[in-house]
This record gives sequence, structure tokens and C-alpha cells, in this order.
Amino acid sequence: MKKLFAKINLPTFLEDYRFRYLSLAMVILALIGIVVAAFIKPWLALIIFLCLLGLVVSSFVTLATITKNTNQYISDLSYRIKRGEQEALVKMPVGILIYDKDLNIEWLNPYLQQYFDQDNLLGKPLSSIDAELASLIEANEDANEIKEVHWGEHDFELIIQKSIGVVYLMDITRYAAIEHKAADEQIVIGQIFLDNYDEITQTMDDQVISNLNNYVTNQLTDWATSFGMFIKRVDDDHFFLVAYRKALDAVQADKFKILDVIREDTSKQNYPLTLSIGLAYGDTDLAQLFLTSQSNLDLALGRGGDQVVVKAKDGEARFYGGKTNPMEKRTRVRARMIAQALQELFKQTDKVFVVGHSRPDMDAVGAAMGIRRIAQMNGKDCLMVIDPNKLHSDVVRLMESAAQDPEIANSIVTPEAAVSQATDQSLLILVDHSKPSITAAKDLYERLATRTVIIDHHRRGEEFPDNPMLVYIEPYASSTCELITEMFEYQPTGVPALNKLEATAMLAGITVDTKSFSLRTGTRTFDAASYLRSVGADAVLIQNLLKENVSNFIQKNHLMDTIEMVTPTMALCTGEEDQIYDPVIAAQAADSLLSVSGIEASFVITRRSANKIGISARSLGDVNVQVMMERLGGGGHLSNAATQLENESVADAKQQLLDTIAAVNAEEEE
Repeated sequence: MKKLFAKINLPTFLEDYRFRYLSLAMVILALIGIVVAAFIKPWLALIIFLCLLGLVVSSFVTLATITKNTNQYISDLSYRIKRGEQEALVKMPVGILIYDKDLNIEWLNPYLQQYFDQDNLLGKPLSSIDAELASLIEANEDANEIKEVHWGEHDFELIIQKSIGVVYLMDITRYAAIEHKAADEQIVIGQIFLDNYDEITQTMDDQVISNLNNYVTNQLTDWATSFGMFIKRVDDDHFFLVAYRKALDAVQADKFKILDVIREDTSKQNYPLTLSIGLAYGDTDLAQLFLTSQSNLDLALGRGGDQVVVKAKDGEARFYGGKTNPMEKRTRVRARMIAQALQELFKQTDKVFVVGHSRPDMDAVGAAMGIRRIAQMNGKDCLMVIDPNKLHSDVVRLMESAAQDPEIANSIVTPEAAVSQATDQSLLILVDHSKPSITAAKDLYERLATRTVIIDHHRRGEEFPDNPMLVYIEPYASSTCELITEMFEYQPTGVPALNKLEATAMLAGITVDTKSFSLRTGTRTFDAASYLRSVGADAVLIQNLLKENVSNFIQKNHLMDTIEMVTPTMALCTGEEDQIYDPVIAAQAADSLLSVSGIEASFVITRRSANKIGISARSLGDVNVQVMMERLGGGGHLSNAATQLENESVADAKQQLLDTIAAVNAEEEE
């Protein structure tokens, strides 16, 4: 049957076997009906036959016409589509460039031709026609995604099909201009605070204060006006600022020189005044912008003031200024307020835990002992969380002395034991650090993250606990022990105060952080030291605790033998690649380098563990080593900072440090 139909030239609509068999079945049924009708009425069978014949003929003709018209429509549509593709390829507003493996131009459409100065381009190297476009193609041909690029005076979306050598360029200059305009007109909210206004004006008469206020207001108003910003004084030491993002970009390019102008001019008048500024942008919610600007101002103040913190929504903070050491506060009002606030928190807790940073130094352990005693004076049990396997040599000697005092010894627990003893009403106090990532008891912090108090003297970094219950960060202080010592004046009387070992540990903490009272010391530092001496701190015991053993002494001197001058005033020492050094040795080596004439900043790079490199940085105050260490993921003080790099070699860490020093120096020279 199939062979029979194959030999017959059937209409197109009968080429489908299902339709063919259906038609055959209908014809057979009709013939059967004709045969049956012939037995009944012959003339009726003839009529039915003629009708059937007419129906079959008309069906063939109609369906053949429909098939012909359909084929004609499809053919016409196919032609139009192909013609449209050809026209689009030539006339659509998308530039198309076809190139060979040597980046020679093989073809380009007329739309793209208008962006070139020459007419005859086929066969010529693209690099000789337009080097900028050639470099863009070479840089993005492996991207496999849409890239926004700037070519000439236009912005384009660039797509490259490297496998067939085709470049597509869509001109988005108009839309990019709209986007840039929207970005330039983003609202920026800022807050400006005069860091030490209260301290400076305490001893001034009204006329001098009025002159100072007029000077500051005029300087800030002129500065804001010159950059197209609005500024309003809302308090004696507080200004409110509103600007567009375009103005902020210009001020950032200017490096916020207003900080230097006001500091230098007021210093000449013997009342050095510094500014702290917090700026926020990138959010359509003005209320949230205001809160972010306040948070940025708090961050600037927490880092010691005299600097600017700029941060967009969900972006990283950018820091400007911070070139001076924090000025010492003359009053102890805040110390009293913090002591009273801490007493109120003690009333709301069942147990207190105090923890220092990982591998705690003498300041962290001494501060922990001070907090433990303050908690006891307020009727609360306090446990010091210390990991005995991660202690410096001087702290080990202190722990050996503490073991002789049952009361102190029973108050020391490991991080694991502390977690098991913590409850929902416990209080965690972080001393000598504010970064959760470097705390000595990370599990305990996560357990009590919502019930945390921070007492620290380091400049605050971008990493900070969320919603701590109390924060006491004073970068002007020499040490955390100094801050805690001042709180004893405001504790309940008639209860046991510091014992000899606790006072000695706290004085040792101050001694270590001030390099024997030679750096970062103020009048309050000596007041705190005087108090600790009065309650029994033993200077001889401190010397014994801080003594170096022979191996450490040899290692430190070996490190110092590797000294090299990376700039005329900056020295660098590097440890051996396969030797692990105690962090204290590296810090001591960095401190010792500062005693060499002509060295204003020192850096020591050593291996801390199998996969961790440490960098200790010190300066005499003119070089801001904190900024350098922050760029490498660390932090600290302007003159005392450090960082740790994971999975790096000593050589790689050295190169990163050198690149950072060069970048910071280049920015300061601009």
C-alpha cells in the first residue's frame, strides 16, 4: 500500500499518512453507503455518488489552494525575516565588528563605522586604527559576559564572542549620563564634632570662646560653600551637614584638608582644636542615613578623633585624617559615668566573665584582674577566661604567681569551661580589644553577644560587636589598665580593694603598653600608676615578670640583625621563613628599633604559626602605622599597631607591607 501511494503524485495535504488513511476510511464508508442505497433506490445511489464525487473534487481543490497559499505565506515570511535580519545587521543601533585572530578588521556594520574617523577600514589592524578599542577587546575577550566600557567620548555595553571573532557594542552614553547624574545627586548626611571643645574652652573667657566659635563656624561654612554643601551649627561642638554625592567626591579628592587647616590654625593660638566627621550616603531612607552618619561619627571618635569616616550603605568604611595622637581628657567625668553604668549592669546579672584578646598580654590580664576585683566589690562573682596554652612568657610568670593566691587561681577558667557555666543572665566584658574575631573566647562571645561590655584603649575599627550594652573606648589612654584603675575611685567603700598581686599586674600592664612610661603617657597615666603603687604594686616584681629569658633575648637580637631601611626613616626586620617566633619577641624588636637614631617607624615580620604571618609596627608618632596595618587587615594605635596574614610566606608579607607603605606615602605627598 505504501509503495502504491509513493508512486502516485498525491497532493501535499495527503503526505501525512494519518490524514491519508483518515480520508481513505471516509471514502470507503461513503462507497458502502452508495452500495446500500443502490439496493434501496438506484436513483438515490446515483445522486449520493455524484455528491460524493463533487465533494471529493472540491475538497481536493480547496485543500490544494490552502496548501499553496500557506506555502506562499511561509516563503514570504521567511524572506521577510531574512531581509529583516540583513537590514538589522546593517542598520540597527548596535555596532558589530568582525575580526580575525590577529585583530585585523574583516567587517563592520555602518552603525559602528560612524565612530571611526576613517572610511576604509577592512583588512587593517584594529590597533593602528583605534588602539583604545583594541585594548578594550583584548582585555575583555575572555570575560564571557556583558561589560560596561568607556571608549572615546561614549559609554558602551561590550559583548565579545571570541570563538567566532565578533564584537557587539551598544551605545549607552545617554543612560550612563542619567545614571551618573542620579549617583551625583545622592543625598549625603554628615555630622561634624569638635573633639576637645569642652576641654579647651574650660579655661577661656567668654570673648576668646566667642572668637573661637566664630573662627570655626566661618572656616566650616566657607569650606562647605566652596564644595556646594550645606552646614548648620546645632550645638557648641556639633554641626550638621547635607550635600550631594558629587560634592562628597570632590571633598574626598581634597583629602578633607579642612581638618589640617583648623588644627594648625588653632594650634598657633595655643588651643589646638580637632574635628571628627561622620558621613553617610547610598540610602533613600533619610532616617537611616542619619543613624549611619552618627555611627560613622562614633567610629571616628572611637578611633581617637581628628579624622573622617565615610561609609555607603553596605559598603566599607573609608578613613581620612587621623594623623595626630588622641588628646588626653582632663576630666574623669566619663570614668565616673562608666563606673556607675557598670554597677547598674552588675545588678542585672548573675555572673560576670571577663576576657582579653587572643594570646593576652600583660595589659589584658591586668585589666581582667581589675574587672574581677570591681565585680567582687559590687557583690558579683567574676571569672577570668584565659587559655593557658596561649600565653606570653611574661604572662606565664604572672600566672605562676597567681597560682599562689587561691582566690585568684579559682577565678581563672578556660574558654571551654566558661561556655558551660554561662547563662542567659551572665555578662561578658571584653578588655583590651573590641574585635570579636580576635577575642580569646569566641564561643563565649557568641553565647553572650547580646550581653557584652567593651573596655578598650585601642582605636576602634570597622569590625565591632552589634549593640553592646556598654562601650568604654578611650584611645587617649595609655592602656586598658589605666581606664580600669580610674574606676576604683567610684566603687563601694568598706569592701576589700586591690591586693598586691592585682595592683602589680595592672601597673605592669601600664608599664608594658607605655614602654616604661615613655610613650602615650599623660597626667592621668601617672595618676593611675600612683594609685596602684599606693595600694601595694611591687616595682621589683614587675621587673621580674617582664624579664626576658636567654633564648628570647637571642631571638630578638637575631631579628634586629636583619634590619634594612625601606625608607630613610623606616626600618624593617624579617624573621626566617621556617622559624616560629613569639609575638612578644617581635614586638620587643620593633620597640628596640625606635631607639636607633633616625628611625621614626619600625616593622617586624615573623612567622607566628605554620599558616600565619605577623607584622608588628611601631612609630614615634609622626608616622601613622595604624592606617598601614588596617589596610593589611589589622589595627591598633597611631604609633602601635599590628596585623596577621594567613597562608602567606614571609617574602609575600614583606612585599605587601612595602606596597602598603609606598601607597600611604604617595597619598600623603599628594
